[in-house]
Amino acid sequence: MPVAVLQLGERIRAERARKGISLRALARSVGLSPSLISQIETGKCQPSVSTLYAITTALGVSVQDVFGEAAAPGGRVTDREAAGQVVVPARPAHGDAPEIGGPVVCPGQRDVLELDSGVIWQRLGQVPGSHVDFLLVSYAPGGCSSPAGRLMRHVGTEYGYLIQGELTVMLGSRPHRLTPGDAVSFASMTPHSYRNEGTVPAVGVWFVAGPDGAQR
Repeated sequence: MPVAVLQLGERIRAERARKGISLRALARSVGLSPSLISQIETGKCQPSVSTLYAITTALGVSVQDVFGEAAAPGGRVTDREAAGQVVVPARPAHGDAPEIGGPVVCPGQRDVLELDSGVIWQRLGQVPGSHVDFLLVSYAPGGCSSPAGRLMRHVGTEYGYLIQGELTVMLGSRPHRLTPGDAVSFASMTPHSYRNEGTVPAVGVWFVAGPDGAQR
């Protein structure tokens, strides 16, 4: 099982404060109420996939920037520790010392985001300096990227491969039904959404890259 569910709201609030953006200004830019943004930041509710992309776009950061960082060398307190999270060291292999943030990420080392409507993201890896989201995504039955049915758009290119279940991908006005073994790729500025209309969780690997490796 993944080691910890990240305190997403803490990361969003910290980034908003760092950019000097007021809560009302952020709410206005993403078309949501200030009270909803406040509830997300305090952990009282989780954003949907589409809302998360809207917030990160408004803040000028990538989705991977809201994931926590591993424990820093020299005992420096990280954002995750400051948010009250337990930082679990990487699992050593064959007696070797743990390698934090190494090229291999075992199941028990993954950072996790739990989003609205039964959506879970697990980060499968990260290369420092790159601006891509490499994720294992899971949509519970009935889960969707936006409960309101809104299509989302963001910069970059999106690639997905479905491992289990069924997932309906809406690209513009056209729905595409994915079953295990199906793959999808498209420019992320295409209005799109995801919904699991099946009876079992839909699980797949998703890779979202910014344009030419640039930060979203």
